[in-house]
Amino acid sequence: MRIILACLLFALPATAQEAPIRSTIESQLQALKVDDFATAFTFASPSIQALFGTPENFGRMVAHGYPMVHRPAAVKMLGLREVAGTLWQRVMLTDGIGRTYLLDYQMVETADGWKINAVLLLQAAGTGT
Repeated sequence: MRIILACLLFALPATAQEAPIRSTIESQLQALKVDDFATAFTFASPSIQALFGTPENFGRMVAHGYPMVHRPAAVKMLGLREVAGTLWQRVMLTDGIGRTYLLDYQMVETADGWKINAVLLLQAAGTGT
């Protein structure tokens, strides 16, 4: 019983953050879908904003480097987990032609809420019909 309780207590920090983290990712995806790069840029962490400098540069990077993120046909939030003190949200995206991708979103908490600090393309999970 103590082991189960300890496992639950360690899981609480990630679980408690699940809704605001998912909301951040979903909001950025909605902005990207309509080419609102200025709004999408606000969901990026300060280090990502410094790296790209402007919403336009950020938008070009997403459109060319992550087309499945730019125009997803379907989005499914999977598990949130902590790795070495960092929260990672797994997301499954399906593009417009039915290809499915798994991505990990690294999240950081700032004074302005949760921000996306990195996106890793893990693999294509398969193709749709």
